[in-house]
Amino acid sequence: MSYATQQDLVDRFGSAELIQLTDRTNIPPTTIDTVVVDRSLADADALIDGYVGKVYQLPLSPAPAVLTRYAADIARYFLHGKRAEKDGPIERAHREALAWLKDVSRGLVQLDVGGAPVEQTGGGAIRATEPNRVFTRDSLRSM
Repeated sequence: MSYATQQDLVDRFGSAELIQLTDRTNIPPTTIDTVVVDRSLADADALIDGYVGKVYQLPLSPAPAVLTRYAADIARYFLHGKRAEKDGPIERAHREALAWLKDVSRGLVQLDVGGAPVEQTGGGAIRATEPNRVFTRDSLRSM
């Protein structure tokens, strides 16, 4: 299940940007290369699953709308690659998405999903036993 689609990218960023970023065969670029877009969307989904999967059982069904936004921002960053302007809007959106995903993985942000939370390990009581004392007041009295 993909969090964002090619149409989500077109709706958010425009088809002209996607044509410029993905069409590597036509000069000048004229079409959106769906293979390149799908690869960036799959990479964004894998990144999101890595963070969200720590807290929630995957796949999320239905996926919250906020994940569509962040998946689109991450995929756009992947499409731009090294051409993304340092500290520009694309890189800032990517950093914001990663920060939000880290907050989700830490449990600071809760998603409204139908899936069950992942069962956390541990959390049980700790029981410790101690051995009998070797040196006591009585055993050291003659010393």
